[in-house]
Amino acid sequence: MPELPEVETIVRSFRPHLEGRRICAFHSRWVKNCRPSHVVVRRGAVGRTVTQLTRRAKFIVFHLHDGGYLLVHLRMSGRLAWADQPDFRPEHVRATWDLDDGHRLLFCDARKFGRITYTHDLAATTAELGPEPLARDFTPSVLRGRLRARRRQLKPLLLDQTVIAGLGNIYTDEALFRAGLHPLTRADRLNDEHVRRLHAAIREVLRLAIRSHGTSLDWIYPGGWMQRRLLVYGRTGEPCRRCGTPIVGLRIGQRGTHVCPKCQPRKAE
Repeated sequence: MPELPEVETIVRSFRPHLEGRRICAFHSRWVKNCRPSHVVVRRGAVGRTVTQLTRRAKFIVFHLHDGGYLLVHLRMSGRLAWADQPDFRPEHVRATWDLDDGHRLLFCDARKFGRITYTHDLAATTAELGPEPLARDFTPSVLRGRLRARRRQLKPLLLDQTVIAGLGNIYTDEALFRAGLHPLTRADRLNDEHVRRLHAAIREVLRLAIRSHGTSLDWIYPGGWMQRRLLVYGRTGEPCRRCGTPIVGLRIGQRGTHVCPKCQPRKAE
């Protein structure tokens, strides 16, 4: 699933071509992906101009001129593309937007898990999401409060979108490694120095990934090169780039997890 850096890269790529464009037609070939319904999404979108394209957590947000919003969540295999994109033969097209400049935007989704939502109230629709980790007001103090209020292991807690918005499996593993924290550490046991390191590591790895246009590990999200800079994720059995100890693969909360046992020692709790 694309995480914050991949979604941010998509938004930055499509923004120049979508902002200022009027949506002339919308059609879904898989109506179950529309919320609250295909009819509501079509009525809310058609005839409206996209004034801004932004991101909230893992959502791509179309700001419409009349105050409405379209939210696109790519989920496991979703992808936005242009119908006339060079060397791209569109498969699994689930929805299309026709724009006033003659271009057609496609939402392709092999597994049909993606979602397109129309709402008048962006704040209410995204109210359950946690803070944006790259926002100015996401401080070590904010992170400390969110971690210490929960007696949960770090890895599954950081993946919880209601705690911090946008983190996924890749960048959680990378941030924990950079902070020197074991993913099974209980969040409420972290001291101020641990929180400070984790806060800095989260922001560092997300910014690096955005500059690298995200991580491309398969066909779902092409074009990034962060995979060349990953320190632990997907490197089970390979030597740690810092200390040479083989990276260990774990299963935590049904998610593959990657740890350097020397750089991220698990302490008795």
